[in-house]
Amino acid sequence: MVRPRVVVGVLTLSVIHSCFASSNHISSMHHRRQSVPKSVSNLPKPWTYAGCFVDNAHGRIVANQQPDNAQLTIESCVKTCSAQNFTVAAAEFSTQCFCGNQLIAGATAAPESDCNMGCGGNATEACGAGNRMSVYSTTKNVTILPVAVPQNSSIPGSWSYQGCLMEAVGSRAIPWQNIYHTNNSATTCLSQCAAFGYTVGGMEYGEECYCGDLSDVQAAGVKFAPESDCNLPCPGDPIHLCGAGNRIQYYVWTGAPPYVWNNPQNKGYYDFLVPGIVVPLIATVGINGKVTFLEKDGTSEFNNSTGAYELDLSLVHDFSKAWREMHVKSDVFCSGSVVLPDKGGRILNVGGWSLDSTKGVRLYTPNGSAGVNGTNDWQENFQELSLQRQRWYPTAAVLANGSVLVIGGETGSNASPQPSLEILPNPGGKADTVIELDWLARTDPYNLYPFVFVLPSGRIFVIYYNEARILDPVTFSTVVQLPNLPASVNNFLGGRTYPLEGAAVMFPQHAPYTDPVRILTCGGSAPGAGVALDNCVSIEPESPNPTWLLERMPSQRVMPCMTPLPDGTFMIMNGAHQGLAGFGLATNPNLGALLYDPSKPANQRISILNTTIVARLYHSEAILLPDARVLVSGSDPQTPQYPEEMRIEAYYPPYLTQGRVQPSFTIATTDWAYGSSHPIVVTLHQGTTSTMKVSLVAAVSSTHGNAMGARTIFPAFSCLRTTCTITAPPNAFVSPPGWHQLFILDGPTPSHSAWVRIGGDPAKLGNWPKFPDFVVPGV
Repeated sequence: MVRPRVVVGVLTLSVIHSCFASSNHISSMHHRRQSVPKSVSNLPKPWTYAGCFVDNAHGRIVANQQPDNAQLTIESCVKTCSAQNFTVAAAEFSTQCFCGNQLIAGATAAPESDCNMGCGGNATEACGAGNRMSVYSTTKNVTILPVAVPQNSSIPGSWSYQGCLMEAVGSRAIPWQNIYHTNNSATTCLSQCAAFGYTVGGMEYGEECYCGDLSDVQAAGVKFAPESDCNLPCPGDPIHLCGAGNRIQYYVWTGAPPYVWNNPQNKGYYDFLVPGIVVPLIATVGINGKVTFLEKDGTSEFNNSTGAYELDLSLVHDFSKAWREMHVKSDVFCSGSVVLPDKGGRILNVGGWSLDSTKGVRLYTPNGSAGVNGTNDWQENFQELSLQRQRWYPTAAVLANGSVLVIGGETGSNASPQPSLEILPNPGGKADTVIELDWLARTDPYNLYPFVFVLPSGRIFVIYYNEARILDPVTFSTVVQLPNLPASVNNFLGGRTYPLEGAAVMFPQHAPYTDPVRILTCGGSAPGAGVALDNCVSIEPESPNPTWLLERMPSQRVMPCMTPLPDGTFMIMNGAHQGLAGFGLATNPNLGALLYDPSKPANQRISILNTTIVARLYHSEAILLPDARVLVSGSDPQTPQYPEEMRIEAYYPPYLTQGRVQPSFTIATTDWAYGSSHPIVVTLHQGTTSTMKVSLVAAVSSTHGNAMGARTIFPAFSCLRTTCTITAPPNAFVSPPGWHQLFILDGPTPSHSAWVRIGGDPAKLGNWPKFPDFVVPGV
């Protein structure tokens, strides 16, 4: 019988059994040794016997052990390995079967007599022995790999091997675990760690991969073990080692830091603004300069809450005058809001919690002025005006044609999905214009409050759960299915929309608007245990080959709010280090604020700012005020140690705490056509018009991490002495019609804003709805 050729590294050994004895001699030998188990020759081609080999001299010589089988035979072991597309099968100790594609760990041949244990299912067949394997192969060449050693070269990135690290007792020295049963290696593991911005990594138990930071290892207080303790070959690279039981093959990133978190001396600060009288659910700055709050029914500490209130920022020093009572007729719990482009800058609220409120359409026209109460209130009549479908947790977005997209949600509180979209006003007044969306149906319940953006092409970009796509603005059919969003280093199923809840914004757009736009989403969580994400990801959806850029955040964060600032940066605030959005589903509030600056290089954009003493968990908001502060409100976690939060704070970003005087300007025209020019007269205190900037921050309504309507534009302008002329954005794709806060910046310092409307009211929302009990502002 001819045994397969054995390949050791680059050497080839031909081992041939010489069995030319006479038939009589063979017969007599058979009678004398018939009790000795034999190798098997009648296997399905091309399987054949390779020999008896020593196991465990330097570790297992075949990588993948199958479950023990008391009825094991060579035939059954070969069948098991063949079914898994392995080319080597080995039997040991009567009942153990191993599969692989080569022999590893410097396997050496043993005398045939050493493999003397009969198989559990057929004692006439040899199934190895203690530390002896009967090996079979599909090829004539069986590769034997040398004894595994630590890998310390050819690893992508700047990784350096440190040694064999002891595992922590009762915890993990390196926190984030992946298990790669068949392909673990230093290259596989450390590439995953680097992709998510971690600076240490290692392999344990052969198939386990761990990623983390140096601070994790230091906090664990672990020490190094003898190198000989790490002795398990990697299943994906058996010439290199992947730790052992409670031993980590340990590597550290020694190159340039994969990220830089800035720690500026000037961090800005939180400041208590005013006592609240509601636990806000939705916060919106109106074009009257006041802040409108909506709350779900029954959350206020006062039993007589009306569900809607307006805060006059000029009167926060006088609590008795600061708040104006308003009224809604149905429960707005987990509805969506957006500011309309009509002449009155009405706030539209859609959806709700149950029954009629889930089809609610509510409108408020802001009026009054600083120190003077308005007289308008919310308008609502379900019998006259309602959505076509029930929606709880929907998103609203103004489209380029001026109409309003309402998308997603569920049919009521924890009810069936509503995977569809509709347009307001109802196009043509048709009986049913709803468009069903199979991709929302498929990803329920992790796609609520989807993130929606109009792209410069006019198409619509949507993020939902961990997916993203581009829609046609007329048919709403899918134009491009984009790559899935990365989540966490050890769980690709993490997501960004409610209830996993991150936050998303569009990068600022700069004249002449030729650069592709980038969409940013930060934070989120994973289904199940609610392990919050510690990164931001961004993409240019209309680039030729769009891919997601991942940037580490300094901490995990679920339920964040992201607020566009007039200098083009974004505040990241509120939320928790762990959990999910919902009642009682998150703990460990994240009290720190971050600043994300898109103008800086990737992975150097995040600055660590100040902290608050107020936990802002579920139902918290953050919105930009006309004086360039950020108003921070809400928290309704229904978790015992974290009360419903009625206090209102303001954050002073660093641009307001440098000791500089805010610039100012006057403007005559505030209703702008696309591409039109408008003069302003500026007053600067530190710089000149050569260092001045102009920004337009779109009206925003904040709820559940979704800043509906958010957009930041830096238009072209020119100046002659103190008179500057601003050129409005060129079209509705760069800037969908709507209201914006106009700021000027004297160097880093922003002015107070003035409200301007860009693009008019092309859908004539100002004349809608046409019912006697709805007072409309006109277009």
